[in-house]
Amino acid sequence: MTGFVGAVIAGGRSVRYGAPKALAEVGGHRIIDRVVRALAATVDEVVVIANDAELAGAVALPSRADAIGGLGALGGIHAALRWARELERAGILAVACDMPFLSVPLLERLVRLAQVPDGPAVVAPASRGPRGIEPLCACYRVSCLDAIERAIARGDHRVVGFHDEVRVVTLPLPEVVAFGDPDVLFMNVNTPADRDAAERLAAGAAG
Repeated sequence: MTGFVGAVIAGGRSVRYGAPKALAEVGGHRIIDRVVRALAATVDEVVVIANDAELAGAVALPSRADAIGGLGALGGIHAALRWARELERAGILAVACDMPFLSVPLLERLVRLAQVPDGPAVVAPASRGPRGIEPLCACYRVSCLDAIERAIARGDHRVVGFHDEVRVVTLPLPEVVAFGDPDVLFMNVNTPADRDAAERLAAGAAG
């Protein structure tokens, strides 16, 4: 298996936003289009994991729902990895659908680290968040599937719940900072207030 598939993880219900948040606009473009553009500049194939039919239909890309419902973001990663295995690809570059400020050079760095021979099962950037890494801007090899399915079987639906069973490489925070402010790079638009904040950031970048 060679190559990584870009996977937009869009399975959430957008409860706090009140509508599909990925379809909200930041800087004159839908957030999901900004995500897709960053992935398409990094890898040669992009797919969408979406449980919402409206969202899936709004993006001109192949899409599937979670293979197992009710798992949150882990379900999206699991479904994308199963798809990558069918495509005979090495793994996925998984990115949340609500991150408007992804860095293509950072994504390229993650893929380079993941593609080395006998490379790690997971490559994730360090973040300032509570987990210490950003699991929804990360590379996952198909070899993670067994560990993920064991975690699901034991009821551990945390997106990092299987990490103790696989080799994980973290891109250190000083290296991440070289690509931009992690709080901006990994910003999630979960509420209308978040979208307004992202709009201000986009306007500042444009200015």
